[in-house]
Amino acid sequence: MAHEPPEDVFREFLVAVLLHNEAVADRLGLQPVDVAAAILLETRGPLAVGAISEELGLPSASTTRLIDRLEKAGYVRRVRGEHDRRTVTVELVEGGLDDYNAACEASRRHLETVSAHYEPEQAMVMLDMFSRVTEAYRCATKELRE
Repeated sequence: MAHEPPEDVFREFLVAVLLHNEAVADRLGLQPVDVAAAILLETRGPLAVGAISEELGLPSASTTRLIDRLEKAGYVRRVRGEHDRRTVTVELVEGGLDDYNAACEASRRHLETVSAHYEPEQAMVMLDMFSRVTEAYRCATKELRE
């Protein structure tokens, strides 16, 4: 791998992550974008339907169907606003990601083996890089959708 051009290494990384997400989604009987929505809810907490739609770049009708699938599968619930019943927030149900976490057990095990090769300082640099790459992809995605 050391002789491969860096852009090829990165592209292979992206393909592996995308295919893993598809495999997890298949295992759960969901769409890959459903898994992405569940992860967003786990990391950010309850979100308004519009925020999910915006974050995933989906039309509102597609987001409604996505939430319907996640709700039917027992991952999330809709919560109406206390003061304004028209507002709807989506939140994970307790234990909602247990199946997801079980499906990711193999990847966690393999990633732990990888992390053993790095010092804590190196891991912090990689996490910083992941954060910056995430923001770069969010900006690029936004540009593509405009």
